[in-house]
Amino acid sequence: MLQNKSFVKKTKKGKVLKVVREHYLRDDIYSGSPLDAQCDPESHKLSAEAPHYLVIDTNIALHQMDLLEHTSVTDAIVTSVVLEEVRARNSSVYQRLRGLIASPTKRFYVFANEHHKETYITADAGETPNDRNDRAIRVAAAWYVARLPTMRIILLTDDANNRLKAKEMGVEALSAREYAKIKSEEAPELADLVAAAATEHHLAEKQRKEAEGGPSSPSKQSGGGKEQNKQQIKQQIRAVKRQKVYEDHKPMSDMNAGLKAGRYHQGTLRVNRFNPFEGWVGSESVGEDILIRGRIDMNRAMEGDVVAIELLPEEQWGAPSSRLPSSAASVAGDAAGGGDGDEYNEEENLEPVRVAQVDPGEHYGGSEAAALLGDGDTKCPTARVIGIIKRNWRTRGYCGSLQPPKEGAPQFSNDRTTSVLFIPVERKFPFIRIQTRQAQTLGDKRIVVAIDGWEADSMYPTGHYVRNLGNIGDKDVETEVLLIENDINTAPFSPAVHACVPPLPWKVTDADINDPNRADLRHLPICSVDPPGCKDIDDALHIRKLENGNWELGVHIADVTHFLHPGSAMDVEAASRATTTYLVQRRIDMLPKPLTEDICSLRADVERLAFSVLWEITDDTAEIVNSQFTKSVIRSRAALTYQEAQSRIDDSRLHDEISENLRQMNRIAKIMRQRRTDRGALSLASPEVKFEIDTETHDPLDVGMYQLRETNQMVEEMMLLANCTVAERCLSSFPACSLLRRHPTPPPRQFEPLMRAAAAVGLTIDAATSKNLAESLDRAVRADDPYFNKLIRIMATRCMTQAVYLNSGEMSVAEYHHYGLAAPLYTHFTSPIRRYADVVVHRVLMAALGLNTLPDSVRDRAAMHPVVSNLNVRHRNAQLAGRASVELHTLIFFKERQILADARVTRVKSNGLVVFVPKFGIEGPVFLSAVDGGEGVDGGVGNTNNKNNNKKIKTAIGAAEDINMSDGAFHFDEDKQLVSNASGSVKYTIFDPCAVKIFVQEGTGRRRTLVLELVPREELPESEKMTSG
Repeated sequence: MLQNKSFVKKTKKGKVLKVVREHYLRDDIYSGSPLDAQCDPESHKLSAEAPHYLVIDTNIALHQMDLLEHTSVTDAIVTSVVLEEVRARNSSVYQRLRGLIASPTKRFYVFANEHHKETYITADAGETPNDRNDRAIRVAAAWYVARLPTMRIILLTDDANNRLKAKEMGVEALSAREYAKIKSEEAPELADLVAAAATEHHLAEKQRKEAEGGPSSPSKQSGGGKEQNKQQIKQQIRAVKRQKVYEDHKPMSDMNAGLKAGRYHQGTLRVNRFNPFEGWVGSESVGEDILIRGRIDMNRAMEGDVVAIELLPEEQWGAPSSRLPSSAASVAGDAAGGGDGDEYNEEENLEPVRVAQVDPGEHYGGSEAAALLGDGDTKCPTARVIGIIKRNWRTRGYCGSLQPPKEGAPQFSNDRTTSVLFIPVERKFPFIRIQTRQAQTLGDKRIVVAIDGWEADSMYPTGHYVRNLGNIGDKDVETEVLLIENDINTAPFSPAVHACVPPLPWKVTDADINDPNRADLRHLPICSVDPPGCKDIDDALHIRKLENGNWELGVHIADVTHFLHPGSAMDVEAASRATTTYLVQRRIDMLPKPLTEDICSLRADVERLAFSVLWEITDDTAEIVNSQFTKSVIRSRAALTYQEAQSRIDDSRLHDEISENLRQMNRIAKIMRQRRTDRGALSLASPEVKFEIDTETHDPLDVGMYQLRETNQMVEEMMLLANCTVAERCLSSFPACSLLRRHPTPPPRQFEPLMRAAAAVGLTIDAATSKNLAESLDRAVRADDPYFNKLIRIMATRCMTQAVYLNSGEMSVAEYHHYGLAAPLYTHFTSPIRRYADVVVHRVLMAALGLNTLPDSVRDRAAMHPVVSNLNVRHRNAQLAGRASVELHTLIFFKERQILADARVTRVKSNGLVVFVPKFGIEGPVFLSAVDGGEGVDGGVGNTNNKNNNKKIKTAIGAAEDINMSDGAFHFDEDKQLVSNASGSVKYTIFDPCAVKIFVQEGTGRRRTLVLELVPREELPESEKMTSG
C-alpha cells in the first residue's frame, strides 16, 4: 500500500518548495508476541508468560529511563514513532533505549507502527506533530489490545490527557507512578526510580510544542479535557509553590533577542572545584572569562550548562574569593530556609584535603588558578545567569550519599516516603532533594541519583534515586563511584568485539615477514623501557652506528591498525572509549586484553608487528639528516623498567650491546632536550606519587614520591621526536584532515597568581613568551630551600591551558602550535594500544605513505568533528579518574595511620593557609579561626565550635613557642602573601616550610576525609625534612 507524505520547505535562496515522498505501508509487520497466531515465530521477542505488555510513549522514554532499565520492567513495545522522536531529541537516552531493545532479558520489541497499514495515521487539520504522534501511539496500543485479547496491554504515559483519550479507546493507561505502585510488592524500590518532576517536564514540553506549532484543534480536546487537565496540573503545582529563592529564567525568545543585541552573553558554566560557590563563563563576545559569584547569581545553572548571562555594572564587579571555603564561612545566596525547610550549609561537606597531582598542560583557568595561587584582589568582569540555553544534566546520574538526620530529628525509616537531601561526592554540584521509601536502607550507602528539575522556589534541585552502589568507604564501591563520576566505560567487551581479535596463541606469519610493504628489522638491537609491571608495551627503541659516523635512531610502535580495521565492531568500541584508563590497582582497557598484552604488545624475545620511524642523525649535534617511515617486523631483545635501564647506563662495568646503546640514546636525548629548551620548551613539574600495593588485599602498603630518572626523560625525548616527525609527514600529505595536538598559549591573566606568589618572595616571573617563562623558572631558586624551584614549577604547571586534539582543517596553521613543547606541529602516534587518537594518526600516516586509503571517517570533516571532541572528553575523563584513584588510595593508606610530614605553604588566604606535602602529593587547608575574640590554627573543616581552640598551641613555623590566641586578630596582606597576628609573633608567608600531621577524620554523612594539622617543625625527624628538589 502506497501513501504520499508531503511537506513544504524553504531553500537557501528563499524559495518555498513542496516535497512529496512515497510512504509504503505493509500488512506483514508482526506484533513480536507468540500469542499472535499470525506472527512469524522468528520475530517472537515478547514473552507469552508476561503478566502484561507495556506500550511506552515518548516522554516516558525520555524522562523515565531509570524506571525502564529496572530488571522488573520487561516486555515493552517501543513504537517506531517513539524511537525516532527519542533519537532526534536526546542521543544519550536513545543509546540507552537501544540498549534495552538489544538486551535479550528485557524483551523490548520495536513495532514499526509508521509502516503498518492498520496503525499508520495522517495528521488531522490543525493537529500539531506532537498531538499526532501521541495519537499514533494510542492507535498502536489499541491495535495490540485487539490483536492480543488474552494479554493485558498497558499504555505507559505521564500525560493525563493522553491517558484519558486512551481509556476512551478502550486502552488501559497508567502513569509511571501508578505503574510503580501496582508493582510495589514485586519491586518496592521501583517507586524511587520515578522521575520526580515528570509531570512538570511534560507540561512544559507540551506548552513549548504548542507555542511552536500552534493551538490544537478544538475538536480534538475531548470536551475541553486537555485544557481542564492542564489547569488542574497548574493548580497542583501552584499549591506547593513557596517563596522564590531564584529569579525566573528568561524565555528563550528574550535570551535570543538579548544575545543579538549584545545585552546578554552566551557561554558554558565551569564551577570552581575548590569553591563550588564560584563559577566562570567563557564568552567569545566578551573575550575573557566572566566571574559568577554565589548560588543566587548562578541561578540554578550547573557545571557544563550553556547559559545566558548579563554583565553586572562595573562597580559591582568582584574578584575570586580570598577565603578558603569552610563551614565557618557564610555564603551569599545560601541563606537558611530557602523554601526547602532546612538550614543545612553545603560548605560543611567540602573536602579539606585533595591529592595535588597536576599534569603539564592541565587547565584550571580563571578562578581555579586564583584559588590555587591566592589571587583575590583583582576585580574582573562579573555577571549573573539570566537563563539556561542548554541543560547538561548527566543522564548517568550523580554519585553520593544521603545527608544524615540532624541530632534530635526523626531517624530514617523505610515505613514511609521521606524527603531527604542527597550529597554528591563531587563538590561542584549542589545537593539534590529526593523522595524515597528506602532512607533507612540507603543511609550508609553510596547511591546514584538523577536530577529531574530545579524550580525557582527551591534552594536545591529535585531528583530521584537510581541505584545502590554499596557501603560508603568500601574500596570497590568507591572505585565504582569514581568511574561513574568520570564516565568511564567498564562494560565487558561484546562478543562482536572479541570476534575481531585473532585467536591465541598468535605469531607473526611468513606472509607478514615477506610483505613488500613491511621491513624486516628483527636483526636490530631493539629494547623497550617502561614502568614496572607494564604489560601493554606500545613502544620500543634502538640506536646503531652507521658507516659514515652518524647514528640510526629508531622508534618502533605497536602496529595496532593491522588488527583494528575501520568500521569494525572493535573499532567502533575503541573510538567510543577513546583511551585506556589507568587506576592505582587496575586498568580499564580501550582494546581487549589479548591484543593489548599479547598480540600487539612489543614484549621481549617474541616477533611482533610494528610501525617504525627511523632517523639518521649526526653524532655531535644530533641533527636529523633524514627520516623514514615503514611498517616492520621486530624482535625486542629486552623489556626493561626505567630503573633497570638507568642501572645499565650507570654501571660502567656493563659493555653489552643494549647497555652501550642505552648510553648513546641517553646522550643523544640530552642534546635534543637542550635544543628544545633553547627554543623555549618548558620544563614543568607535577607531584606524582606511587603506591606499593598488597598483592592479597590490594590495599596500599606504602606511598611516596614517584622518582623520575634520566631514562624517563630519554624515552620521553624519543617519543616527542617521533610524534613531531609524524605530524609533519601527515600534514604535508593531508593539510585539511590531519589529527594534531595543540597547546594554546595561556592568556597573560592566567599567570598573574604565579607572578604575585613569586613577587611576594622577591622574584620576577616573565611570561611574555614560553622561552621567557622557561628562563624565569630556571632563575627561581632559593639557596635556603632546594625544593623551592620544583614548587614554583608545579605552580607554573597549574597556569597552563589544556592541551587538546584538533582536526587540522578546522584551524589556522598558527593555531597548531604547542606552547609547552615550543613545537609548531605535534601529534600523538606512539601509544595506539591505549589511545584512539594514535590509531587515527596511524591511519593517516598509512595513507600518506600510500599503504592504504584514507578512511571516510577521517576524510569527512563533519564526521571527524565528533571523533575529535570525544577524544578530548575521554582523555580528560581518564586523567581525572586516575587522579581520583590516587586520592582514594591515599585516603585508605592514612585510614589507620597518623603521620608527620614536611610541607610548604602554597597559598595564603584571609582565613587560613593551604599547605602542600610533597612526599604524599597532597594539598589541603589549615584554617585560622576566630574563637572568643581571638584567632587560632584550626586543623580541619567544621571544627570552629571547639571551645578548646581558645588555648595555647604550638606554632609550626619558627621556634616551638606557645601562641596566645587572644594576641590580636590575624591580618591578611594579599600583595605580600602573608598573614600574621597583631604582635607579629605568628606569621605565615607563601613558600614557608612547615610540618603537618596527616590523619583521617569521619565527618558528616559518614564521609571520611583527610585532614592536615600544623605541628611544630621541630617534631619532624631530620630525615623527613626536604633537603633537595
